[in-house]
Amino acid sequence: MLKDLLIKLKLKSKILVIAGSDSSGGAGIQADIKTITSLGSYAMTAITAVTVQNTKGVKSVASISPNEIQNQITFSAQDIKPDAIKIGMLHSKLVIKKVLVSLKKLKTKKIVLDPVMVAKGGARLIDKEAVKLIKNDLIQKVSLITPNIPEAEVLTGCKIYNKEDMVFAANELIKLGAKNVLIKGGHLNARKVTDIFLNKSDFKIFTSKRYKTNNTHGTGCTLSSAITTFFSCGKSLKRACELGIKYVNLSILTNPKYGKGHGPVNHIHSIEIKKKFK
Repeated sequence: MLKDLLIKLKLKSKILVIAGSDSSGGAGIQADIKTITSLGSYAMTAITAVTVQNTKGVKSVASISPNEIQNQITFSAQDIKPDAIKIGMLHSKLVIKKVLVSLKKLKTKKIVLDPVMVAKGGARLIDKEAVKLIKNDLIQKVSLITPNIPEAEVLTGCKIYNKEDMVFAANELIKLGAKNVLIKGGHLNARKVTDIFLNKSDFKIFTSKRYKTNNTHGTGCTLSSAITTFFSCGKSLKRACELGIKYVNLSILTNPKYGKGHGPVNHIHSIEIKKKFK
């Protein structure tokens, strides 16, 4: 019985996450690890910043030294080579430069960038010089970029009011050098949630039910990590996006209702333990 369980829970892939920490556990590195683990893969981390926050907002952000971020990436990957990389919060130009150097050394082909710029409560998490470097360099080095509407607006300079604007912004990101784009439409005031996947030869609209809840903290981090996990296991990017969206929707639907503000989602809804240990 124990042997069968061990086979069932065998790890599928190895993923390196480069992102900030969230002390409330709902977003950032904490959400990434929970998501990757619940989907059956192994998570390594390079922490870029430590945030002090809870469901009601961000109190402070402490940056990690860019050299130490690079050391975390390269030293971990020298020992355990990642099958894919997920990039989240990169708050400064120096941090992005070190990440770019690290990516060049690692030569990992499957990379997903979630350009974290603003916390759920509205706090700014990235400076203007960092945004410029993402647009001019980093975006061209990744397999997929997954901005929400405010992030897509910052990156493209376009205002997004509807689905057509999302498609236009996605095309603008392709012009900037992005290979694949998933613009998340949760910020639109609409009955359904629309996400747009686009590259130079393919286009897909994902439509999901909108759940009435404040507990959506960390959905962007969770989605990008879910996509990275499915992608690392051999799914196409479009299919990985579809599966990642379904995973997040169920995470929102089954949220634990923690906290007094923007609460976390349920990252472990996909874990099912059928055996009892005695």
